Amino acid sequence: MADITKLFPDGFQPPRPKHTDAPEVQLRDAIASAGMIAPEQILMDGKIHRFSPTGKKKDDAGWYVAYSGSVPAGRFGNWRDDINQVWRADLGRELSVAEEMAHKRRMQESRKAAEQARELRQDSAADTAQMIWDGATEADSEHAYLKAKEIEPHGVRVTGDGRLIVPMYIGNDIASLQFIDATGGKKFLGSGAVSGAYYIVGDPHHGALVICEGYADACSIHQVTGQSALCSFSAGNMPAAAEYAKTLNANLVVFADNDESGTGEKFGKLSAKATGGRFLMPPIEGMDASDYHLAGHDLAALIFPPKDDYLIAADDFCSQPKPIRWLIKKVIQREALIMIHGPSGGGKSFLIIDQMCHVAAGKEEWCGHKIHPGPVVYLAGEGHHGMRARIAAWKRHNKADKLDMWISKSGSDLNTPEGYRRVADAIQALPNKPASIVVDTLHRFLHGDENSAQDAKTMIDACGNLMREFECSVILIHHTGVSDEAQHRARGSSAWKGALDLEFSVVPGSESSPIEFVQRKAKDSEMIAPMMFELEQHQLPWIDEDGDSVTSAVLIQAEKSEKIVVDKKAHEDRRILEKAWWWSGAEVENGAPYISRAALKRYLIHEMGLKESTAETYVKTSKNRLSHRLVESKYAEEILQGFSIIDQVDAGTLLMSKLKKD
Repeated sequence: MADITKLFPDGFQPPRPKHTDAPEVQLRDAIASAGMIAPEQILMDGKIHRFSPTGKKKDDAGWYVAYSGSVPAGRFGNWRDDINQVWRADLGRELSVAEEMAHKRRMQESRKAAEQARELRQDSAADTAQMIWDGATEADSEHAYLKAKEIEPHGVRVTGDGRLIVPMYIGNDIASLQFIDATGGKKFLGSGAVSGAYYIVGDPHHGALVICEGYADACSIHQVTGQSALCSFSAGNMPAAAEYAKTLNANLVVFADNDESGTGEKFGKLSAKATGGRFLMPPIEGMDASDYHLAGHDLAALIFPPKDDYLIAADDFCSQPKPIRWLIKKVIQREALIMIHGPSGGGKSFLIIDQMCHVAAGKEEWCGHKIHPGPVVYLAGEGHHGMRARIAAWKRHNKADKLDMWISKSGSDLNTPEGYRRVADAIQALPNKPASIVVDTLHRFLHGDENSAQDAKTMIDACGNLMREFECSVILIHHTGVSDEAQHRARGSSAWKGALDLEFSVVPGSESSPIEFVQRKAKDSEMIAPMMFELEQHQLPWIDEDGDSVTSAVLIQAEKSEKIVVDKKAHEDRRILEKAWWWSGAEVENGAPYISRAALKRYLIHEMGLKESTAETYVKTSKNRLSHRLVESKYAEEILQGFSIIDQVDAGTLLMSKLKKD
């Protein structure tokens, strides 16, 4: 056997066990760390023991259950503050498999014991609540709190010391009580069940049922609207109470407190979403329904605004101007669904980053179009490394110190409940609502098939929800179709185009031609003329891992080129020449798409059904014939024994498509 003592010059010493306090001491320390005053004596007997977590004699809301043995463990908590924590003694070593199994079994036992004890306390509290309620007298409108809130009692009672008693029902039984003193101070009966508790003012089976937080809110709502109101007692309990309200009435309105923390809005929206109710809250921060009414505002009109007539006279309809509101005048519309599409690597992300950075930086204009600035949320599903450099380059080039702009860390399936809420909750947490939400790219945020009309509809609905929830525009960045004839439209279902308010294409540039920004659809506005852009290299003050400088690019507007006004006939001529070029083998001559007269003639005869004599006339440069119109419009030029396409945009697109196809 090898002598290992030489490895330890000072002699081998086995590891000493870690010093640990007695289990009782450790449990007391854990209870104290949870913010409670721990009991002086700890019994490790597997039974529920109560203690005062505040040190007050009549307070027994604290509890613990502890087990002795090889692995002392247990559970402790506070029924009043809803604290429930698992505890296990530190033995100064790892547990064996058998000990771990024994520990899990004991935790199950402690959980069951705690639940049973909690149920017993709640049952006892319910009995006490019913006894107090039965022995109390009806409150009258002269109570100081009711007079201050300008409300009637609506069935509540009063204690011997003058406090109002509001019963807290769960199902059809009183589970607990809320006490309200003359100054509005509120307390709940100790140990009583709270989750799902409610109190209803009015008849919940007729008209609408308004879900709110406080008793005074419910009374105010009922008195000014005549509709029933359900008090949930707290924002956190509103979703559970709303679930019960749904069993009583399908016509629900959720009215949340507009508190500074946003808690009321958060739980109110969760309640509305879960039950299909209509959500609203006072437009003034710091107010609830009662406050809003007492301040002299029209609470009834806020909850149930007057309905407009379904049909109105055309003269009245057109006499009320409602101009389109813009983020970028005539380019990016407010509260609209917009799509910008183009082939991969064609520059569409550069373009949308340039537009949104202008909006987020508060610039006065974008390429001569006036800007109405606002916050931007950029949902980036890919390419974060490149985006980081592009935004940094834009800021340096445009001398922008700060952007009111937020970037997502990853994609999320917007057309699923979980994915939508993840995005919406993150946006809700921002200091201000966005003016625009960019989704880059669509397929990174879509669950399903972009070619499916059904999946497209769920995504369109999700975008519509974002637009309504945040009163903003949603801009979808998407790829073009795969086929040669689909380079100017979005890939996938035709449902996309039908839902859009605005649609644009980004046509890639080349060494000899700029990137082109082309509008394809304008639902309510005039179409803008195509715009030309170039990418300009920009060096960043960054160094990569090899010590080399990092560069990116910024979008700049190219010099304006004269645009040929293309009528319908000219458009048809160009498409004929493009189709003939593909049909005849997509020949290239001197770096441009080329087709011979003979090949064009064969296409006209075999594919378009023209007579040979007619086709012969078309391919000659006779006035007002096909070939003559193409040359005259400077779309093509005669070369060799045929024609070469010289239009920079179409020639570049055709050559790129041929390269991909090859």
